[in-house]
Amino acid sequence: MTETPMTTRTDWTRDEIAALFDLPFTELVFRAAEVHRTHHDAGAVQLSTLLSIKTGGCPEDCGYCSQSVVADSGVKATKLMDVRQVLQSAAQAKDAGSTRFCMGAAWRNPKDRDMPAVLEMVRGVRAMGLETCMTLGMLTPAQAEMLGEAGLDYYNHNIDTSPERYGEVITTRSFDERLDTLAHVRDAGINVCCGGIVGMGETRDDRVGFVHALATLPEHPGSVPINALVPVKGTVLGDMLADTPLAKIDDIEFVRSVAVARITMPKSMVRLSAGRESMSEVTQALCFMAGANSIFTGDKLLTAANAGDDRDAALFDKLGLRAMAAECRAMEAAE
Repeated sequence: MTETPMTTRTDWTRDEIAALFDLPFTELVFRAAEVHRTHHDAGAVQLSTLLSIKTGGCPEDCGYCSQSVVADSGVKATKLMDVRQVLQSAAQAKDAGSTRFCMGAAWRNPKDRDMPAVLEMVRGVRAMGLETCMTLGMLTPAQAEMLGEAGLDYYNHNIDTSPERYGEVITTRSFDERLDTLAHVRDAGINVCCGGIVGMGETRDDRVGFVHALATLPEHPGSVPINALVPVKGTVLGDMLADTPLAKIDDIEFVRSVAVARITMPKSMVRLSAGRESMSEVTQALCFMAGANSIFTGDKLLTAANAGDDRDAALFDKLGLRAMAAECRAMEAAE
């Protein structure tokens, strides 16, 4: 079946996705821009803020993560933040123009004793008129239900990479366990936020497999964050790839990944996430042209540096883009 700007499919084949990656660059970006304009306001970009509500000490061995206990990255483990501190940060994010507030905890999975505070955070942030998103690791069906009842809008749980490469990046939980949590989230009526990381030394075939896994989920994720690896010293992948310049994903290939995600998941918010700090303005502009319409703003993403609010405002002014208003995003979500 050939895609059109109006088509929404969950039956993409790997061959079809590979063929998109292989298109001439300008043709691929043109097609992605057509799809984007059919389903979204091409001049608006959603601003999201990400806060680490519990940092470090995670028992998982994700090779890219500075918060893993196996990483020698210098990140110190902290306890869960006080609810009032989280709400204060959310209020500041709203004042800076963010419409979604994302909260991340470095857990394999939340403990039942932590749920009351987590639920209070969700309710408090939502009461400010912000969209809420959390990433807490794996969830049980009961925990997903509690988050849904508290009004959580989105739950982030990335698949990270292709199913075939997954075991080379993480060994402490399986790809299928990731899919199980996504199913619990959908069953609880929470929107899924799911993407991954490129530039981890993977091949083009791995990027094809990564997009294929996302685009053939029972429902496309409401948000698809696409991260470029930030090689952190002390992490497995950071130490392996830091001195290997050729391992860094080429800017054009990164834009291709964004464009293919846009075409295959036309109604999703495609978010430029980690790695944007080191991207040129031209690369970011090409990503917006190819259908990216969400960014993390602020000076920090969990433990990594990020382009700040002032830089983003200057870039938007230069490109003629505007921050997506909360009411605009609510209308899109209702469609």
